[in-house]
Amino acid sequence: MALVADPGSFGELPAPQRESKPDGPLRWQGYDASRARATARTGEEESVVCGTARVDGAPAVLIAFEFGFLGGSLGERTGDRLEAAHGHARAHRLPVVPLVATGGSRMQEGMLALTQLQRVARQSALTRAAGLPQIAVLRDPTTGGGWATLGAGADVVLALPGVQVGFAGSRVRPADADPAAYTAESQLATGAVDAVVPARELKETLGRWLRLLAPRPTAPAPVAEAPLPPALGRTDLPRTGWDAVRHARSPERPRAHAYLDAYFTRRLGISGDRCGGTDPDGMLCGFGERDGRTVAYAAQTGTATRPAGYRTAARLIRLADRLGIPVLTLVDTPGAANDAAAERQGAGPAIAEVFGAVAAARVPVTTLVIGEGGSGGALALAAPGNTWAAPDSYFSVIAPELATAILKRPADETEATAGHLRIRPQDLVELGVIRGIVETPDHPRAP
Repeated sequence: MALVADPGSFGELPAPQRESKPDGPLRWQGYDASRARATARTGEEESVVCGTARVDGAPAVLIAFEFGFLGGSLGERTGDRLEAAHGHARAHRLPVVPLVATGGSRMQEGMLALTQLQRVARQSALTRAAGLPQIAVLRDPTTGGGWATLGAGADVVLALPGVQVGFAGSRVRPADADPAAYTAESQLATGAVDAVVPARELKETLGRWLRLLAPRPTAPAPVAEAPLPPALGRTDLPRTGWDAVRHARSPERPRAHAYLDAYFTRRLGISGDRCGGTDPDGMLCGFGERDGRTVAYAAQTGTATRPAGYRTAARLIRLADRLGIPVLTLVDTPGAANDAAAERQGAGPAIAEVFGAVAAARVPVTTLVIGEGGSGGALALAAPGNTWAAPDSYFSVIAPELATAILKRPADETEATAGHLRIRPQDLVELGVIRGIVETPDHPRAP
């Protein structure tokens, strides 16, 4: 609490009262004595402390686990406090920040303790439906049901370095289990954690996230579109279809990082598809500040996009839609990864997720093609009716080389095939595929 809350800002929420039974609901011999020792050791009456605070100036409901109280375990009274905290957050339109350190459900309360996970999941779902963000911080250890609900179920998951994170706690894993698999860093690598943040940076990082994802009013105005980025590369339009391909494939052309750096005052990324994968080299996703507004972004980087990249983009678009944040997508890929590993990782379903997320979004999605627009792997990220193109880009049903091969034409006809496909930005405008060609900061759009 002291690490993240502004001095003097924390106010503890009243703890709900529950009828006390000797040694708890199971009459577990010695349970009352164990609770008394935990209280004497920690000064707390239960394994969580809930209250409101400001984090680097941003208001939130904090849920802090006390691991010294019976291993931060969840029991019925823990569930009471968690339910009350979420209810307060919804009543006052505040984000929820669980600071998790738990060994799991409390054995001395048996199945009644385990069913608190369903209760917590229900409260989290209600808070999610209310359009309020949940940002979890994983401390040491984060295991069991607390990880599987308050931790992994959050919208954004941050972790302190080196902490133990995993569904299986250290005493219940296979004897030969690799300890490195149960760390924050491992969870980051496998797409379950968004960032590992040093303790000295946690308050500032958490505050930035809270400001970026600040809840909207209960009766919000319609969400305005994300401003369209200016083109950063060439100012001249390509003369031929093959020129368009050459311009888009040029190593000197600005890529996603350049566009995002120019567009946002500051930004924070999310990482991972929450089902075992990341694509840091192929897809950049997150939220940033533009002219005082928050805009979500999903940007391809010019490489073949992998299934985890598409699933991360779908996750980003769904989260932005729920929070009422406009989305900017940057299209730049020769196409979806098509190797055997990509197929085993579910390339088709992953691309379908993005198509579905864009189609279902209630917030406006704005798309700029900044380089290669390679087939359905690029189109999945494109907003129907609101896609634009930079002068040094192209968009094609398939790469010209592959089209030549499919049509059984000689390889030396690839350039001519590129022209037949009508893939230049000006062709796309004429065909009605895109709305227009964006201008550069210093030059008007070429005719």
